[in-house]
Amino acid sequence: MKEPMSLQGYDLLVKEFKYLLEVEKPTVAEEKLVAAAQGDRSENADYHAAKEKLRFIDRRLFYLNSLIQKSQIIDPSAFAHAKASFGSTVTILNIETDEEEVYTLCGVLESEPEHGLISVHSPLARAMMGKGVEDEFKIKLPHAKKEYEILKIEYINIFSLKKNIRDIKDFSFH
Repeated sequence: MKEPMSLQGYDLLVKEFKYLLEVEKPTVAEEKLVAAAQGDRSENADYHAAKEKLRFIDRRLFYLNSLIQKSQIIDPSAFAHAKASFGSTVTILNIETDEEEVYTLCGVLESEPEHGLISVHSPLARAMMGKGVEDEFKIKLPHAKKEYEILKIEYINIFSLKKNIRDIKDFSFH
């Protein structure tokens, strides 16, 4: 299954992958060698810590590589956003409570649900996809049904809305 993401999201994914592969993994591998040279490995905390870090790095590299392989780069600025789609910022009205909510539909790695950036795979996003202004839709939750109406669909750059943009300092396992 393809994983939609913006070009900025893809670039960040590749940046983290390259950093872990070319900088972090060799550094930790060297730490492991230095610790191993200090003698008895069974009680060598530095050796075991480096070994554990390498395991975490390898798992993260495997995960990132699978996302890179499945990625489908989408430029949401190229769409009209007449209907809710990847990259759309959608203002909806909760019909029961009469409260407005705003969500931006994005990829898994770009999502920040606490800031209104929701994955296109989420039940709410899937219910909105393909709907236009004034369309109503329902979403089933474990203990309730919610009904919404779409009030507005617009395009706002996903990364201009993100609050937690990972960078090299966040990629490290030190």
